[in-house]
Parts: sequence; structure tokens; C-alpha cells
Amino acid sequence: MRQKIGKTEIIDQPTINSIISPTPKGKGPGLLLVDDNSHERYLLKTAQIFSEEGYCVSMLALPSSTTQEQLQEFLLSKIEELKNYQDQAGKVGVIFHINSLTSELLESLGKFYDCTIIYCQSAPVGRDSLDLKPDSAICHQTTESKDNSSLTSFFYADQTTRFFDSNSDNFDKPSASIAYSRTLGFLKRKIGPIYDLQELWEQHTMFEFSDRDVDKTMETMVSEPYVNHIPTMTGGVGYEGLHHFYTNHFVNSNPPDTKLIPVSRTVGVDRLVDEMIFCFTHTCEIPWMLPHVEPTNRYVEVPLVAIVNFRGNKLYHEHIYWDQASVLVQIGKIDPALLPVVGIDSARKLLNETLPSNELINK
Repeated sequence: MRQKIGKTEIIDQPTINSIISPTPKGKGPGLLLVDDNSHERYLLKTAQIFSEEGYCVSMLALPSSTTQEQLQEFLLSKIEELKNYQDQAGKVGVIFHINSLTSELLESLGKFYDCTIIYCQSAPVGRDSLDLKPDSAICHQTTESKDNSSLTSFFYADQTTRFFDSNSDNFDKPSASIAYSRTLGFLKRKIGPIYDLQELWEQHTMFEFSDRDVDKTMETMVSEPYVNHIPTMTGGVGYEGLHHFYTNHFVNSNPPDTKLIPVSRTVGVDRLVDEMIFCFTHTCEIPWMLPHVEPTNRYVEVPLVAIVNFRGNKLYHEHIYWDQASVLVQIGKIDPALLPVVGIDSARKLLNETLPSNELINK
């Protein structure tokens, strides 16, 4: 489809002309993604991710020749279209992935939507200060600039253009992940939606450890989740891979007396961190933790940390950490007299900090 804006003809690509509805629920806050037309693949992938977060997502791919005046007219048209869409409910935010924004443009558009996120090399050019509503905009930038009271800026050292784009040669996964969580936290605070991550996690673990129901466990997760048990590199990627892993190596493979003792819980924007003690008697093979190790009938307590990432009201991935050396000591596979490792004492000291410290150092 072609549209006239000012004196320039802009071509809408059919692949990004539609609006993607929220995945968790039928309606959700509106989100407009703006990029140039050489990054349509990134726009489509990002739109799908944000739809899973609960947003009604529209996309705008701009020709490189677009002027600020044309950009303003086109943005207003897309925002109006988004607000009138059947599955959009509530407020609207805009995410820019372009370097050509000016202070004047942001100020003129500010009254038409509720919050702004900018990914760019440096802060918008123009006047030194922006006349924006307080706490209405954030900027992810790769070049440091002076602070602006109306624009919260995050600087990513050693990164360059499109560090956030997995299709780019400059992609940096750790920085991109941090920027995404900051963006999502800002969006949730300004326009929603908010989900109870603790309730979602507790439902997931109930299906895993109490009901031992693989299909119900998978229903709590996104369509393509993954699980990574860091010490043993066991788990699964994608629905089929994880379903197979849960069925054959996890949900029905834990000893009958398996118990989790909660120690602490931290809930963030899109992550929950559970610190716990994992308790069991080694009466059966545990493929995910002790693959190919015959049952020793020994009792084990080991500190374990689960870092759980969510998309919308579903689990996206789990990173699980524990001290494998401590487990091996407790089942008699490592002699603690020969190495700087400990057994059940690490779990006991987690619950009682007054127990002796530095015993490995002092022995």
C-alpha cells in the first residue's frame, strides 16, 4: 500500500502493515515500534515478543528519506489507528529504534501517547532540555551525553549501533537483555499490564513437583520456552525439546521424598529469583542432576537458585544453579578430604549463618 505524506511517497510493506494482538489476553495496552525499512525482520520478531508480553503492537518501517515533518504525520496516523484497533485497551507507548529524532518532534508528539522509549547512538538533538512530562521517556544510548531531567538515559559502554538487534553483527546479548528488562519495567510502570509472577511460578512448580503433570506444566509456559540446568547442561529448548525432557528426565524422575525449602524470593519486572534448599533421598536415578549415577540411597540437601524469566503471564525460561560438588560429596562420589568442597554443611549454614566459617581455609 502506498500513501502520500507531504511531498514524499512512503511505501507500507504489507508484511508489517497489520497489528498484532496481545497473546495472553484478548486486549492490552498499545505499543508502536518504529524503525527504518531495512530492519523489518527485527520489527516483526520484536512485535511478536511484545505481543506475548500482553501488548497490542503496531509497526512502522520508515524510508531513509523520511523528514521530521513526514515522520510526525505518519506517527500520528499510526497512533490513531492503534488506538482505534479492536484489541487495544488502555494507554499507548512508542519505541523508537532510530537516530534521527529531534527534541522538537518528541515534544510535539508527547501529548498523543503516554510514554516514549528510544534506542539510539546519542540523545535526541535540538535544545539542551526537553519539555516532556516528568518520567515519560527513557533512552538507551551508546554515546554518553549530559543528563536531562525529562529523559532518563542508560549508557551502554563498549556497545555500538543496534547492539539490541539479534540480526545485527553488533548484537550483544547481555546488554540487549538488560536494555529489554529496563524497557519492559518502564512500560509496565507507565501503561501496564501487570501480572502476578509469584502466583504463576507457584502454579508451575505445583504441576512439576506435586501433580507431576507434564502437559499442565507446559501450559504455564510460552509456546517456545527453554530450561537450562547450568551445572549439568540438562534441560530443553523449544516446546518439543522441553516436553520430551520433562516427560523422560525430570517431572517423573525426582525421588518420592523430594522437598523444596524456601529461603528467599526476589521478584522483578520480568524475573523471579528463588533461593531454596533442594532435599531428596537418592533412591532412583535423577537424569537432570545425576545422569547415569546409580541410586546410592543417601540423603541430600543442596542450596539451589532458580532464575525464572516471564513473558506476559507465561514462563519463558529457567536458569537453575546448584553446587554439584556438594551433591557428589553427599552421595559419596567425591572425597571432601582431597578437594576444597563441602557436603550438607553448605545447606545447613545457609539456614544458620552462625555456623563456623572458613573451615576449608583453616583445616
